[in-house]
Amino acid sequence: MVKTTTHQHDMPDCQNCGTFVTPAYARVFTPDGIDDPRVCPSCEDTVRDGAEVRTARSTRNTG
Repeated sequence: MVKTTTHQHDMPDCQNCGTFVTPAYARVFTPDGIDDPRVCPSCEDTVRDGAEVRTARSTRNTG
């Protein structure tokens, strides 16, 4: 079952951390029929791995 969240702002949210994402980000990074991405740029140490979300194996150069 895929979680889709509907808030009063009717904008997509990250399934992992709940952060708001833009409709353009969701359109690019989610499959057809899914409203909310599994991870977002706010999930610094989390990545998509097939159908799962996992901790990144290496740190990202953020900051």
